[in-house]
Amino acid sequence: MAKKDKLSTDGGQDLSADNPFGALSSSGLPEGKPVPAPKSAPVAKPQKKRGRVDIKRVKAGRGGKTVTLCEGEGLLHTGPQELDALVKTLKTRCGTGGAVKGKSIEIQGDMREAVAAEFESRGYRVVFAGG
Repeated sequence: MAKKDKLSTDGGQDLSADNPFGALSSSGLPEGKPVPAPKSAPVAKPQKKRGRVDIKRVKAGRGGKTVTLCEGEGLLHTGPQELDALVKTLKTRCGTGGAVKGKSIEIQGDMREAVAAEFESRGYRVVFAGG
């Protein structure tokens, strides 16, 4: 078996002879249409402000366990089905348990940052309260 000649990659040879597309021409092809400039992404509507939500870290009365408590005027006008859906989303996002108590939401553990990010994405104004 004979050894094949290898092309040098040092850039000294003329590689245009080995180009399989070198013999092609554009004669006989239709003129290309100018490509329109890409449209910018649609501007998102500013989300409706839904009110203020206070997020607190609380341990009192819970046997030393830390709980993230969410309450405020933003949750007062929220229906029970929407509160349940919100708690389910928060529990999934934080990977912990939680519950609705009246018009407030309790999430197990100190999850203030994750809870705040979820509320802000839904249009609430988040305020960290307490210690």
